[in-house]
Amino acid sequence: MSLVGSYVALSKPLVLVFPVFLLAWLRFGIGGLAMWNWLRKPVDEPALSRRTRGLLFLESFLGNFLFSIFMLFGVSMTTAVAAGLVMSSIPAVVAVLSWFFLRERIGWRGAAGITCAAIGIGLFSLQKGDAVSAVVADTSGPFGISKALLGNLLVFAAVVCEASYVVIGKLLTEGLGPKRISAIINLWGFALVTPFGLWAAWTFDFSTVALPVWGLLVFYALAASVWTVWLWMTGLKSVPASQAGVFTVMLPISAAAIGVLFMGERLSALQAVASGIALFGLVLATLPGRPQAPAR
Repeated sequence: MSLVGSYVALSKPLVLVFPVFLLAWLRFGIGGLAMWNWLRKPVDEPALSRRTRGLLFLESFLGNFLFSIFMLFGVSMTTAVAAGLVMSSIPAVVAVLSWFFLRERIGWRGAAGITCAAIGIGLFSLQKGDAVSAVVADTSGPFGISKALLGNLLVFAAVVCEASYVVIGKLLTEGLGPKRISAIINLWGFALVTPFGLWAAWTFDFSTVALPVWGLLVFYALAASVWTVWLWMTGLKSVPASQAGVFTVMLPISAAAIGVLFMGERLSALQAVASGIALFGLVLATLPGRPQAPAR
């Protein structure tokens, strides 16, 4: 999650150069080339069942494809502040889905950690760059729904997709290795976005892209499609999904750290306090409990 926050912050210049769908297509393509050998089935791995194939598709469809669409269109209709507040519900949504689908029990410390994470991310979002007044004046959306409300609903749909990604990933790690999962869901992501990527590439002038931007694109692709997915799936093999969801607090914190260290941004007092609350929740949720005394 720290690496995700880092590449999200460093990828801002890429969005100014590449159309979104073209950027996603190039990301999956570069990641696929880097993980080509990971697609090979290990000799000790059982044959993929229909259920596992379905879960692999859903992992990419929800976590890569729909998440990006809902987030991009949602943020375009609402403010970054509102979007950040909605995104702060990720740990709680992960906990609910892991309880419902995986039957994971959430103790009081886990619940307190999830609450601190949500409060921390919510407070952190209160002092983003744009104010609530920055919402577009024309708030008329389809079916009489306000544009801002529709945007917040789309962002929450992205939250559900991200939470589903965590829960499905936990199910996949029970039978597949992290490398194989990473390669297959990246291949599905490439297939899903290819029509949109080709459409965007048709009119794009690649000669205008500077060499440093190409280097940043390679880093973004490897970090987003290879390193972070492999690390996440490796961790999920031994960490409950509800506990893993609390680690999403590291995304905004690391993104802010990159902004402060390398982009000349400033961290407000409220954001510093919010980071402390979120990190406290992370510690609270992940510290091992007291060992039980042996029965006499």
